[in-house]
Amino acid sequence: MSATSKAELRAAALASRDALSDDVRVAAALAVAERGLPFEIKPGTVVSGYAPIRSEIDPTPLMRKIAGQGGRLALPAVMARGQSLRFRVWSPDDRMVLGPLGILEPSPAAAEVMPEIMLVPLAAFDRLGHRIGYGAGYYDHTFAHLRKTRAVKGIGLAFAAQQIKAVPALAHDVALDYVLTETRTFDFRSS
Repeated sequence: MSATSKAELRAAALASRDALSDDVRVAAALAVAERGLPFEIKPGTVVSGYAPIRSEIDPTPLMRKIAGQGGRLALPAVMARGQSLRFRVWSPDDRMVLGPLGILEPSPAAAEVMPEIMLVPLAAFDRLGHRIGYGAGYYDHTFAHLRKTRAVKGIGLAFAAQQIKAVPALAHDVALDYVLTETRTFDFRSS
């Protein structure tokens, strides 16, 4: 498949996501949080989330639950295109700063940490755990970089409407371990 078809799949999935009402979005974020992660986390486990943009599912309710279970929260910070994301300690009540891509990030003064679990946004996903992001490759690059030295679980957060039949995955695309939607938990580890 060509890059054009990936772009078309991205556009169609984002249109489906954008069409969801605010009530559906809020209910979905709460449903994901209610179900929680599909495994226990040890106290002190560093879990990175993201500051939602556009019509992304809001990870905040799930992140609050993780913090209540003893997880340490972090959010990504963009350094430069082609570089790994960095992760800074974050709490839901922290003030944020606008990063280079116009996305809220923790203050540069916040301590940097290495996540053991990464909650990631996406445009679309398939039943093999492949995801379509927004095309810049930040998460693929970050997973590849971090996984050279440690096991990092990748968990996509999405609305059920974002599932597609197949993502035209390339060699550098990194599959997720799980995807959590408002209706179910997908486990791709044995796929």
